[in-house]
Amino acid sequence: MNTAVDASIPSSIAGDIGCQPKQVIAAIELIDNGDTIPFIARYRKEVTGGLDDVQLRKLDERLTYLRDFAKRRESVQKAIAEQGKLTDDILERLRKATTKAELEDIHAPFRKKLKTRAQKAIDNGLLPLADAILAQSNRDPEGLAQSYLSAAVADVKAALTGVRDILSERFSLHPDTAAKLRPVAKRTAMLKSKVAKGKESEGQKFADYFDHSESWAKAPGHRVLAMLRGEEAGFLSFGIDIEEDAALFAKNTISNDNRVPRGNGFLEQVVDWTWKNKFSKRLVSEMTAEVRERAEKEAIEVFVTNLKALLMAAPAGMKTTMGLDPGIRTGVKVAIVDATGKLLATSTVYPFPPRKDVQGTMAELGALIRRHNVELVAIGNGTGSRETDALMGDLLKELAGNKPTKVVVSEAGASVYSASEFASREFPNLDVSLRGAVSIARRLQDPLAELVKIDPKAIGVGQYQHDVDQSRLAKALAGAVEDVVNSVGVDVNTASPALLSYVAGVGPALAESIVNYRDANGVFNKRTQLKSVPKLGPRAFSQCAGFLRINGGAEPLDASAVHPEAYKVAKQIVADCGRDLRDIMGDANSLQGVAPERFVTDTFGIPTIKDILDELRKPGRDPRPEFKTASFKEGVNEISDLLPGMRLEGTVTNVAAFGAFVDIGVHQDGLVHISQLADKFVDDPSKIVKAGQVVRVVVLSVDEKAKRIGLSMKSNPEIGEQSRGGRGGPRGDHRGGPRNAPRGDHKPSHRPKEKPKGMSQLGEALARKYRK
Repeated sequence: MNTAVDASIPSSIAGDIGCQPKQVIAAIELIDNGDTIPFIARYRKEVTGGLDDVQLRKLDERLTYLRDFAKRRESVQKAIAEQGKLTDDILERLRKATTKAELEDIHAPFRKKLKTRAQKAIDNGLLPLADAILAQSNRDPEGLAQSYLSAAVADVKAALTGVRDILSERFSLHPDTAAKLRPVAKRTAMLKSKVAKGKESEGQKFADYFDHSESWAKAPGHRVLAMLRGEEAGFLSFGIDIEEDAALFAKNTISNDNRVPRGNGFLEQVVDWTWKNKFSKRLVSEMTAEVRERAEKEAIEVFVTNLKALLMAAPAGMKTTMGLDPGIRTGVKVAIVDATGKLLATSTVYPFPPRKDVQGTMAELGALIRRHNVELVAIGNGTGSRETDALMGDLLKELAGNKPTKVVVSEAGASVYSASEFASREFPNLDVSLRGAVSIARRLQDPLAELVKIDPKAIGVGQYQHDVDQSRLAKALAGAVEDVVNSVGVDVNTASPALLSYVAGVGPALAESIVNYRDANGVFNKRTQLKSVPKLGPRAFSQCAGFLRINGGAEPLDASAVHPEAYKVAKQIVADCGRDLRDIMGDANSLQGVAPERFVTDTFGIPTIKDILDELRKPGRDPRPEFKTASFKEGVNEISDLLPGMRLEGTVTNVAAFGAFVDIGVHQDGLVHISQLADKFVDDPSKIVKAGQVVRVVVLSVDEKAKRIGLSMKSNPEIGEQSRGGRGGPRGDHRGGPRNAPRGDHKPSHRPKEKPKGMSQLGEALARKYRK
């Protein structure tokens, strides 16, 4: 960090992330040295004073902004100095500026301009007239203008228009005025939207914003993005109105800053024109950009929170799994993978119209389950999932012996994976339609390992992701995936290139090198073997080694999160206990009473020693929760099956600022509004629920026509009236937002109303059921 340029950066960032400036300085030095965020958060706690990955991500983002700001300040200072106009006062104002808008205020009077209307008026000889009118406000401007008529200035009106242009430009360039007007304008401004003429019917999705107004300062980000989306789609007009009181304050400020005499009608018109055509337009433009940026930041933060929660979802475990990608006319795609995710078999069955081959489907699925000893069945939650779930339930009832557990999982992003380059390399000879079934099976085994293969934007846990800055979004989501992958750890001998690429210090190219080396030389037996991987040098090894696990290798500590640089300390702790390393690892009782202070060195402090002890107690522990799945209510398959008062179980698919969306098995996520999340007041939904969490809900209201389902997580909610049309359901803060959580490549819910018919070979009872 170049502290000579701006030593205020550490203090500014420290205030933003809640720490001391010295912690920020230490973290910046590590970042500038090339250390990754996960590595710093895990293995440099002594250096940073324990800053976590969330703080470090914010620090990195703010550091980039503040360094760009410092460069811009230097550029403005240099530009003014080159004109020989840099004064101590300007230097002080540059030093105190905290926003880019303030820098531009300072720079504006010195910026080289194109041929403006004011300059043309000056060229026409009207500058002395402007000065005279300003100095002699008691005289009639029209009378003064008579002396300045010429071939270029045809009449008095043209002369006074030129004077207006000269004075309004002068007033607008006053270095202090805009800074005084901004806070007042922001405090009083209103966001307003109206329906575009003739778009009332076509734009019904944005009906809540057909005549909408709310405070600029307080508008939630999701509503701002909804209005902006409506404007971009051509259904709404969107704007910012600055209230009359603020406009009056602005005109007085313009007059005072430029010492405009009072009581002169012409000069008052000039001030009014300056406000409406210079400052007002400028402030509205700035505020539009700022409110969009604020809304985008909120949307990205929500997306990151949801993505982390989904990636941290509990794995069902390494068990042989059947993946079912439901389809009605195109059939149900079937894929079976072994405990390591290796593809064993594929098939396609057609239990639904038009074929209605229930008998063949039962026989095929039953045979596959028995042949491969399937332990888990993952059913994608797209079109036909409830029918497929019911069919599988009937099949499992007829199976003898150990039966697999069936689970409905989100298939968001499965089709994106199927058509991806990664899937083509992984399964070059497998039909695209069957690759989705493989992905569904694997994401039940280990959501993290499978979902890293999919573009995070396609996973379906964000809102308005296409409306925000794509570069910022991509960086934030990549950081979120990186943080989760490294907090969980990666088995270097089984991980895919996609998973390895998110390990600190690795990246896509090195990930491919690791896999190629593993394929050519066999599994890694020690972490130190990573140094033999082409292009994996000392720096990369230092960053990645602690996050890569080797189970059953020559060095027991390689299976833990203990970094190789700390092996000596870890072995000293073990030796002090008088036990063998392999015996002591995982035995929490043997480490009771060990005082971390005894093993502190100049390099490793208390935080690292405590982390080592934790790893020795539970080596390679997985921070993800225990696996649990929602049980959908039998007979509730469609939105038409819902009734107010029903108590159901579901899975949180998305958490927004206004509440949470929950999949209750009817192909339309219900909304638990923020006011219905708990019996207590909730200011942030993410504090109550997370994506992937199983919750119990009560149906409050149903609007089948609008496809809106109101849910509650309160212990005793007030049940509303059921609506089969109109616009029922709790609306709250989600106006103009999605009807349900965005689901990536989620298929449309066109579903057959009648049960599939046919004969089952697996039992007379099942056959009778399908004859009915």
